[in-house]
Amino acid sequence: MKTCLIAIPLISVLAAAPAFADFSINIGAINVAPDDSSSSLNVIEQVAGLPNGSTALAVNSNTQLGLTFDYRIKPNWAVQLIAATPFSHDISVKGSAIDGLKVGKTKHLPPTLLAQYHFMPEHHTFDPFVGVGVNYTIFFDEQIDNQLKDALQALNVTGPNDSVTLKAKNSYGLALQAGVNIKLNDTLGIHMMLSKMDIDTTGRVQVNGSTVQSVNINIDPYVAMIGLRWTL
Repeated sequence: MKTCLIAIPLISVLAAAPAFADFSINIGAINVAPDDSSSSLNVIEQVAGLPNGSTALAVNSNTQLGLTFDYRIKPNWAVQLIAATPFSHDISVKGSAIDGLKVGKTKHLPPTLLAQYHFMPEHHTFDPFVGVGVNYTIFFDEQIDNQLKDALQALNVTGPNDSVTLKAKNSYGLALQAGVNIKLNDTLGIHMMLSKMDIDTTGRVQVNGSTVQSVNINIDPYVAMIGLRWTL
């Protein structure tokens, strides 16, 4: 449903006559700061004798090289594609007696397509905008931390020869954005933006291919970028 609602304005923008079209590339630092929450580790709580609902998962922030592409279709309207080098996040337990226990890490790419509305297209230096769109987040290279492996062995959930792995489900969701472009000359400028993205996944700890713990994780990060802007 969310994808259908966002697709309508995106299609409208893309269908507009490209009489005003110009193309810009933004390169700089992009940070993903999770505003995370999750379901509890109910199986681990039961095995370890912890209070029900006392644990959750935390995902740390990460900064990478951001690369975004803007296509201005009309003075007030543009389309932006957000890309970056892969983000890497550590996952740990928060709450109860095992607070801070390292669970593992994962990498992800969240390509995001947005329709932008520019408030002051006639202003030659200061160009504020807002955007709305969709992101698709691809998780890969998930790794279990030795701290979790040792804890599972200590609880007699696994043995030393068992294969323990971590899997995360890909995600799609809404993206909102606000930002500003500051023009320095005809081709060079500064690009700043802040986005809020809906990224929800399911993390699964698997032993010998079978899931022993499943957790719903709402990452829902703030994504901020500052960089240089080239207009072609």
